[in-house]
Amino acid sequence: MSHTPRKRFGQNFLRDAEVVHRIAMTVHPRPDDHLVEIGPGEGVMTEALLPLSGRYDAIEIDRDLTAELRRRFSSRPGFYLHEADALRFNFKSLLGEGKIRVVGNLPYNISTPLMFHLFAQVGMVEDMHFMLQNEVVDRLCAEPSSPHYGRLGIMARYFARAEKLFEVFPESFYPPPRVVSAIVRLVPHEVPPVSADPVTLGKVVTTAFSQRRKTLRNALGSLFDVMELEAVGIDPKARAETLSLEEYAALARCLDEKSGKGCSAPRDF
Repeated sequence: MSHTPRKRFGQNFLRDAEVVHRIAMTVHPRPDDHLVEIGPGEGVMTEALLPLSGRYDAIEIDRDLTAELRRRFSSRPGFYLHEADALRFNFKSLLGEGKIRVVGNLPYNISTPLMFHLFAQVGMVEDMHFMLQNEVVDRLCAEPSSPHYGRLGIMARYFARAEKLFEVFPESFYPPPRVVSAIVRLVPHEVPPVSADPVTLGKVVTTAFSQRRKTLRNALGSLFDVMELEAVGIDPKARAETLSLEEYAALARCLDEKSGKGCSAPRDF
C-alpha cells in the first residue's frame, strides 16, 4: 500500500512483521471476540487480528486510507469500517451482546484525550491494547513518588489497571518517530478501586499538579485549608506526587462534603 503519511493525523505506520505478530499474540483474540481497532492505517494489524476475531470494527479518519481498507477487507466476514474521528466516535453504538476489546496504534497528539474518551465508556470495554509513546505508558503505570507519576496515571488508575508490556523502537515504523513507543494493556475495573466522584477527583488532582513543585498547602489552597487537609490525614507540607489514589479520593470526598458537613476522616478502601 502506497500512502504518504500525514503529519496532521500523526501518522507513523507500523511495518515490522515481528512486532505485528507479537502484538497479535499479546492481544490473543478469541473466535467470539468483538475487536475495535482505532486508526488501522495501512491495515497491518487488521490483517493479523481480523481472522482471529468474531466481529471487527475499524475506525479510520483518513479518507485515502479508508478507500484502500474498504477495498482490501470489506468482503471479509465480520469486518465493518467507520470513516470517523475516534475522539468523537460513539463507541456505545458498536455494543452488541458482549463487551468490546479495543486495539490501536494511537497518534501521539491525541492519545491522552482519546483514552479519557474511552474511560468515559469503560463499562462496555473488556480491555484495551495501545501503542503509545513510551513516556506516556510510563506515566500510566507510575507509582507515587516516581518521576513519571502525575494526573494521567492517577486518573487512569481510577478507571483501569495499566500494564506495560514491551517497547517498540523507531525503526519499526514509517516514517520513524523521534521517540520510543510501547505497548500497554488497560483492563477496566468492574468497580472503581476507591469511592469518589470522578469529576471531583479530576478537579482535585488537576489542581494539585498545576503547581506540583509547591506543597499541597499552597497547591490546593483554593480548595482546602490546612485543617481540612489534616482532617483526612494529608500532610499539608507534602507534594502532589507523593499522594496515592486513595488519598486523592479522600480529598475528593471531602470537597463534595464541604457543602455543610465538613471533611470526614479517611474511610477504609
